[in-house]
Amino acid sequence: MNTVKGKTKQKTSLPKRGTPDFQLLILTLLLVGFGLVMVFSSSSSLTLASEKFGNDPLYFLKNQIQWVVVGSVVMFTVMNIHYSKFKKWYAPIFLLTLVLLLLVAFSERTNGAKSWFNIGGLGIQPTELAKISIILYLSALITKKGERLRDFRTGYIPVMVIVGIVAGLIMMQPDLGSCLILVATSGLVIYAGGASMKHILASIALLVLGVGIVMGAKTAIDFLSPQTATVAADNNYKMDRITAFLDPFQDAEDGGYNIIQSLTALGEGGTSGAGFGQSIQKLHYLPYPYTDFIFAVIGEELGFIGTAVFLLVYLYFIWRGILIALRCTDPFGTLVGVGVMGLIAIQAFVNIGGVTKTIPLTGVTLPFISYGGSSLVVTMFCMGIMLSISRETNRPAKEEVTKSVTTVRQVRASR
Repeated sequence: MNTVKGKTKQKTSLPKRGTPDFQLLILTLLLVGFGLVMVFSSSSSLTLASEKFGNDPLYFLKNQIQWVVVGSVVMFTVMNIHYSKFKKWYAPIFLLTLVLLLLVAFSERTNGAKSWFNIGGLGIQPTELAKISIILYLSALITKKGERLRDFRTGYIPVMVIVGIVAGLIMMQPDLGSCLILVATSGLVIYAGGASMKHILASIALLVLGVGIVMGAKTAIDFLSPQTATVAADNNYKMDRITAFLDPFQDAEDGGYNIIQSLTALGEGGTSGAGFGQSIQKLHYLPYPYTDFIFAVIGEELGFIGTAVFLLVYLYFIWRGILIALRCTDPFGTLVGVGVMGLIAIQAFVNIGGVTKTIPLTGVTLPFISYGGSSLVVTMFCMGIMLSISRETNRPAKEEVTKSVTTVRQVRASR
């Protein structure tokens, strides 16, 4: 009997958490690996011909590999932290995000926006941290409120105020694309949390009305007051985005140039593509082919077949993540999981939609694929949380098997 007790004690001391979801982990690593391949393909010719990058064809690839290493360490570390810890840590993470969003307003402009900190030659973008911060904050707040979320005054308005503050800080940079992604993701989390659809539709109507009023007032002020060269260029840039979406060939040499080159790349790819590394549009035709327009390079080099396979893998990855979130019995875990996978899906749609002229261009990266340290590390941090949630969803089945095996052994030993 002592032996039986010893075995029982040994079995009951097994880890309570399950193993991470193998499929989600492999899919994440596959997407990151494919991103490295496409960053090299889309940037090597440009850097080889540029003294700015030391004529090094591996310039962007080496930088991206460094970020992949950092992101992998972050992902595997977070994967081994119980996701419920973030229910306690969401407040300091959110406060840090607010501080960074405020400080970035005093940074130098990069590509027309104050969105980056340059620390030691590395670009840090607080907006990327804001996306996961708002998911954690809303998930914790909604879980705490429960059914009170359906009350407009005490439940819904406080939640929307938080979203409005973060969205307003991002718009001050200005970064319309990231702002839209954050608002859409927040709306998804709020809806999944049980908010009234009537309240959500009313918020959308107020948002559209508010944006219309602000834009109208700004247009009137700009018309009545003398404009500086910077303000005038900024206004022209915004108008070019709209006119380029409606008819890019109206201003093919300026406002519509980017989208025309993108569509040309996709068209040149045909059915089977030009072949890996054989893109022509990436050679000083497509702007930033390794970031915003990397999907156009994928389309040109891999063609319709390669692009379709890539999108199918991406869709399966998102479906797998949502399935894991919905299987979680903890409301906080479910909301965080839905928010994380929704964020990746929405950002991918905004990027691909802009490149294919489905929606206006907004200048956001393609998650896991585009070059960029902040985006990649934060996205892999998100996947660390998802893998942590998957460990919890796998736990009940493992515990049940352990209990069953222990019971059988006890019965046999007693005989």
